[in-house]
Amino acid sequence: MEKIASFTVNHLVLEPGIYVSRKDHFRDTVITTFDLRLTTPNKEPVLNTAEAHTIEHLGATFLRNEPAWKDRVVYFGPMGCRTGFYLLLEGDLESEDIVGLIKDLFIFIRDFEGEIPGARAEECGNYLDQNLPIAKYYAQRYLQNTLDQIDEKHLHYQP
Repeated sequence: MEKIASFTVNHLVLEPGIYVSRKDHFRDTVITTFDLRLTTPNKEPVLNTAEAHTIEHLGATFLRNEPAWKDRVVYFGPMGCRTGFYLLLEGDLESEDIVGLIKDLFIFIRDFEGEIPGARAEECGNYLDQNLPIAKYYAQRYLQNTLDQIDEKHLHYQP
């Protein structure tokens, strides 16, 4: 079998950033999958499920309500390795195209107060597995250490 695209990325040199993971073509539509990498693979602890779950709920809520992008959002959710998230958007896009959106997303998470959207028993299959304080910590960390000074190395996979 062919190796899937995400397994061809050198995770020994991968750092937090915003990367185009793949582009899929469906007739006249392109879906761009972004790798929003929050932690350094194999060098830092991964996100626990509770904070990843909270970031997923807040992220999906923000993205599906963001006026300029909401109609282009296909999916937002955690990676199995728990070092980041995948964001699938309609369109033939590059990492540079969404830096502002991702900054706004993580500012929203960092500053969020109140009840986590969709975190009630009738709305979620694992509603108790949430951790807002640590989700906010990771949002601040990603903003401060990566997004606020994002550069070419953290927008495009390195060999």
